[in-house]
Amino acid sequence: MLLSEDHPVDVVIYHNPECGTSRNTLAMIRNAGIEPHIVEYLKTPPARSLLLQLIVRAGLTPKQLLREKGTPLADLGLEDPSLSDGQLVDAMMAHPILINRPLVVTPLGVKLCRPSEAVLDILPTPQGGAFTKEDGERVIDAQGHRVI
Repeated sequence: MLLSEDHPVDVVIYHNPECGTSRNTLAMIRNAGIEPHIVEYLKTPPARSLLLQLIVRAGLTPKQLLREKGTPLADLGLEDPSLSDGQLVDAMMAHPILINRPLVVTPLGVKLCRPSEAVLDILPTPQGGAFTKEDGERVIDAQGHRVI
C-alpha cells in the first residue's frame, strides 16, 4: 500500500490465524487499505534481538507480553515474580506461543493490539468503511469512523 508514490506504508503483523483477536486486527489493517507483511510467529518466531526491540518499542515489559491463556506459562513456572526479563524472553524464544498477539508494527509505532481495535491508534491511513468484528461487535461505521 502506498500513501502516495513517494510515501510507502509498511505494516507488519505478528499473527496467529487461530486467534480471533489477531484475525480481527488483520481485517482492520486491510480495511484501511493496507496489505501488511504477515508473520505467523508460531512458525517463524522473531529473533531474540528483534523480540527485544518490539517489546521496547511497544512500551512493554517481557512480563506484559507474556500470554497466559492456552500456553504452558504455569507449567513452566513463569508466574514466579523472581524471574528476570531475560529468563522470560528465553521462555518466549523456546515457546513462541507465550508471545502475546497480535503485535503490529507501523510507521506510527508498535502495539500489542488487545483489544483488536487498538490497531486503529497506529494505522497511518483511515478505515475504508464499516467494520464489524467476528463476534458481531461494530467497531467502524459506514463513514469509516470509530463506533464508541
